[in-house]
Amino acid sequence: MLSRSKFWTAVGLSFAFFAVTVVVTPLIGTSGAEFSRAWAGLSPDKEILFYVRLPRVLLAAMVGAALALAGVVFQALLRDNLADPYTLGVQSGAALGAVIAICLGWRTVGVFPAVWLTGFAGAAITILVVVSIASEGRRMSSFTLLLTGVTINSICMAGILFLHYTAGFTQSFAIVRWLMGGIDSMEYPTLAILAVGICGGLAVAMVKSNEFNLLAVGEDWAVTRGVHLRRLMFLSYLLGSFLTASVTALTGPIGFIGLIVPHALRLAFGADHRVLIPASFFVGAGFLMICDTIARTMLAPSEIPVGVMTAMLGGPFFIWLLRSRRSSLWV
Repeated sequence: MLSRSKFWTAVGLSFAFFAVTVVVTPLIGTSGAEFSRAWAGLSPDKEILFYVRLPRVLLAAMVGAALALAGVVFQALLRDNLADPYTLGVQSGAALGAVIAICLGWRTVGVFPAVWLTGFAGAAITILVVVSIASEGRRMSSFTLLLTGVTINSICMAGILFLHYTAGFTQSFAIVRWLMGGIDSMEYPTLAILAVGICGGLAVAMVKSNEFNLLAVGEDWAVTRGVHLRRLMFLSYLLGSFLTASVTALTGPIGFIGLIVPHALRLAFGADHRVLIPASFFVGAGFLMICDTIARTMLAPSEIPVGVMTAMLGGPFFIWLLRSRRSSLWV
């Protein structure tokens, strides 16, 4: 059983990391900005802090939290630590769906942004294709899962490049921004809507955390303990795709957050999803805020796309994880 002290220690440390990061990172930049002057409404500190840096930091926090949470959900569902929105091709599928909307000039479908809806559809279709191919009866092949994810990534990127080649200048510029995966300042109402959706995803994942723990033992064990397996699978697919598409539609593909953060926290706090889910949520937010701060200050006044930063960190980490798993098989 999970002790209360362990739960609150893990979640408390994760939240403290998030809180310190969200307070400190807006103050870091090439242009000096003091919080006291900004709070007093003095220019240019007010404009720099509250209208440029803080919205960007908050968006980075939400994107990092969503991708880390999606990674935990996919890994719990597939029982494979190598699963995440990037390695499974879900982010590429979401990006392809969004690029299709850009090229067709779709702006809204009803009251919803067309980019968001097509990104969601692309993510959902991708994860269903990957899992259906990787499944062997009621079992899941990790090797086939990874190969399928790589293949889907390649197919989606080929589709994006084709659309990029045939697009006009304005559409081509928008597509290039997608491929780089960047964080920009956004309006507070948009951030508020995004925050509601992501926090709702966290609540759903926490409700299902016990079922994820049972599923980690095995499908048969979970079913005998009252888990409705198909319902859990459908809900998890929907949740992971929703989280991935929601942030990818705003930032483009940013990889490896859902791989690095949950795995590091498993090493620190264990595999109990009642701890892992909220801890990944907060640490993922803080991690991407730090990456984005480095990306916008390292080569100032130029910026490095944050997707490049996460790939530089995530690529070697992914290789190390593959090697460690291969070594454990030979023991």
